[in-house]
Amino acid sequence: MRSFVGFAAFLALSLISVPAFASPIDNAPPNQETIDALIARASQAQPRDQCFLYAEAVHQMTELSIRQYAAGDTTKATGMLKQIQQFAQKIHLSLANNDKRLKNAEILLSHTAFRLNEMLRSSSLEDQAIVKQTLAQVTQAQNEAMMQMFSK
Repeated sequence: MRSFVGFAAFLALSLISVPAFASPIDNAPPNQETIDALIARASQAQPRDQCFLYAEAVHQMTELSIRQYAAGDTTKATGMLKQIQQFAQKIHLSLANNDKRLKNAEILLSHTAFRLNEMLRSSSLEDQAIVKQTLAQVTQAQNEAMMQMFSK
C-alpha cells in the first residue's frame, strides 16, 4: 500500500510539473519590437548563425500573425504572412554546411509549420491562399534544413 501511495504522489507531482516545462518555444508572446530586433541581429550575425536567427524570427512572426488573425486584424496578419514568406526565402539562402544551430532551426521551423497548419484550418476561405503559400515556403525551408543536417 505504501508503494502505491508513493507512486501516486510521484505521478501527481510529475503531472503538475511537466506542463511548466513542456513548451519553452512559446514562452513570451512576441511583439513587433522584439521581432525587429531579432531581424536586425540576424542580418548582422555571422553566416553560421543566420539560419537559426531567421528561423526564430519566422516563428515569432507566425505567432504574432496568429494572434492578429484571432483578434480580427486580418490585414496585419496577411502582411505578416507575406513577411514570413520573404524570411523563409532568406533561411533557404542562409543554409550552409557549417550552421551552428541547424537542428534547433529545423525544430523551430517544424513547430512554425505546425502552427501555420492550425491557422490554415481556422482561417476563412479568402485567407487560406496566403496561409497555404506561407506554409509551403516554411515547410520547404524546414525540409532543406533537415536535408542539410542529414548530409553531414
